[in-house]
Amino acid sequence: MSADYDLFIIGGGINGCGIARDAVGRGYSVALCEMNDLASGTSSGSTKLVHGGLRYLEHYEFRLVREALGEREVLWHMAPHIIWPLRFVLPHHSGLRPAWLLRLGLFLYDHIGGRKELPGTRSVDLRSDEVGTPLKDDFKRGFEYSDCWVNDARLVALNAMDAAARGARIETRTKCVRAVRKDGLWHITTRNQLTGAEAETTARMLINASGPWVDAVLGDTVGETDPHNVRLVQGSHIVVPKIFDHDRCYIFQNADDRIIFAIPYEQDYTLIGTTDRDYKGDVNDIRISGEETTYLVKAASEYFNTPLREEDVVWTYSGVRPLYDDGATKAQEATRDYVLRQDGEPGEPPLINVFGGKITTYRRLAESMLEKVEAALGKKQAPWTEKSVLPGGDFGTQEFDAVVSALQKDYAFLPEGLAWRLIRSYGTLARDILGDARSLADLGQNFGVGLYEREVRYQMDQEWAVSAADVVWRRSKLGIRMSEDQIAALEDWMQGQRAAA
Repeated sequence: MSADYDLFIIGGGINGCGIARDAVGRGYSVALCEMNDLASGTSSGSTKLVHGGLRYLEHYEFRLVREALGEREVLWHMAPHIIWPLRFVLPHHSGLRPAWLLRLGLFLYDHIGGRKELPGTRSVDLRSDEVGTPLKDDFKRGFEYSDCWVNDARLVALNAMDAAARGARIETRTKCVRAVRKDGLWHITTRNQLTGAEAETTARMLINASGPWVDAVLGDTVGETDPHNVRLVQGSHIVVPKIFDHDRCYIFQNADDRIIFAIPYEQDYTLIGTTDRDYKGDVNDIRISGEETTYLVKAASEYFNTPLREEDVVWTYSGVRPLYDDGATKAQEATRDYVLRQDGEPGEPPLINVFGGKITTYRRLAESMLEKVEAALGKKQAPWTEKSVLPGGDFGTQEFDAVVSALQKDYAFLPEGLAWRLIRSYGTLARDILGDARSLADLGQNFGVGLYEREVRYQMDQEWAVSAADVVWRRSKLGIRMSEDQIAALEDWMQGQRAAA
């Protein structure tokens, strides 16, 4: 009996979409289902960094740090519209880690990952440098180093778009409700979450990349008895009006050995996070706790000369990291490395489960997964993603401003901020959205803050957006600027378009 697909992937986060893209590009037939929206779980609840993980060095995770450091520039070249360099300022706290230890960690950080373009570490006199101005006078010296920033949910969408363009079947709002081995294949039942319609398909291999739901899929869908492989660690973030005017961010040490970041966010805000605590609640309803909000406000106030207040918080978000349960005592000590575990007896169609992982290493995780796919199903084409570009990213890492200028020249009616945002979100594909428009009126209804009908239609047609939340909280991040009434009006319009389709 022949299969409909070589691979069936459960989960539309960064790992599932990254695996789908790599696999279909090597010649395998691929289907992927996601029960909600793309990146609706952990992949949009991140700190939005492409980074080596400086603090992982303390836990001797050298392989993970080396791999992650090497990926920073690879991903930057793949998607220079949604990924860009960011300088991090680490103030020396005299009561915590000694300066020599910080220097040693940053020396390793600069030299073990094959850095070529990102600037290296430098010492900073916080008494004279502008980055010291927002900080308390207690902090007199620090260090500055490089990592990168990423629009996390857009990274997922672009991987899904490229996978689909290469022939993968991507179905959102589609839950895998049953998967059984029969006649040498996986027989898979999916249910459309919007219509209730069920469909059957077959595959030679099943990949469980469902993140926090990985154990639930093993138990409820595959039928394993009481699976327990994942340690859920909650990471929450708060957003406040911007605290400082420069373009660098801060990494702060805390007395409990945790660290938090304070990062420029969406031009007018500062993002502060993340927390690290074990999560025992409902993975379908993850929210920041009052305790976490208080923790982040107090931790940031230890450093900034203007204390934060909880009433300053304008938005929060929270996600859980589906870490492999390695028995670590503290949540922040649990390994961030990924584990790919193959289940099944010899001769049975394989199931491979994805545990852990982080945005920075998603491409390498996919390559590791493809090694297992090749071993089980036979090799097809060679690895290819390292030198590839994601949709809209076909320009050089130093050419962003030139791409914005060219768009403004060809679409002179665009306000400067809108042109910048479109390129930052879509890269060269911004022209697909604008098309033959010659005025703002040609872009259709304005839902507020420069979000026009053409952009929403593009997200619905090309990026699987179904609801207003998909548009404003994941793909565009404009929800932070919009009123509840504006978001509700967008929701009504989108549902009207869907009903008319």
